[in-house]
Amino acid sequence: MIATVALMGGTGATAANAATPAAATAREATATAAQATVTVTTAARKKRKASRKARNKAIARPMVRARGWSSVQFGCLSRLWTRESNWNHRAVNPVSGAYGIPQALPARKMASAGGDWRTNPKTQIKWGLKYIKARYGTPCAAWAHARSRGWY
Repeated sequence: MIATVALMGGTGATAANAATPAAATAREATATAAQATVTVTTAARKKRKASRKARNKAIARPMVRARGWSSVQFGCLSRLWTRESNWNHRAVNPVSGAYGIPQALPARKMASAGGDWRTNPKTQIKWGLKYIKARYGTPCAAWAHARSRGWY
């Protein structure tokens, strides 16, 4: 269907054949196929985002547990980082320049956790958990601060 749409889309309609029922049907088919492609593309994009979020949360869960924090603390962390970056390890705040899952500012601070901080969610999570521990003590304390002040 997509190859057919591409071929029909490239031919163009003339004034003579634009009024024919076949031309109208071809235009409708092209429009329907284009809409279906957009829908599939949007659905695929949402699925990738959802799988990235799930994958990054799955990386974080045992790291949180290893710090001795409970599932309640993980819930606070999940809400915090969902708000900050939606768990996207390539998220960039266009205003501040904060980067990654924990939205480090400046972003290069995460280099202390590993040289691959720009692309590795595990490195970003490692840095973010250390930051939360040092600054707030727990993810729930960081989440409470973020809710009251709008940042953490």
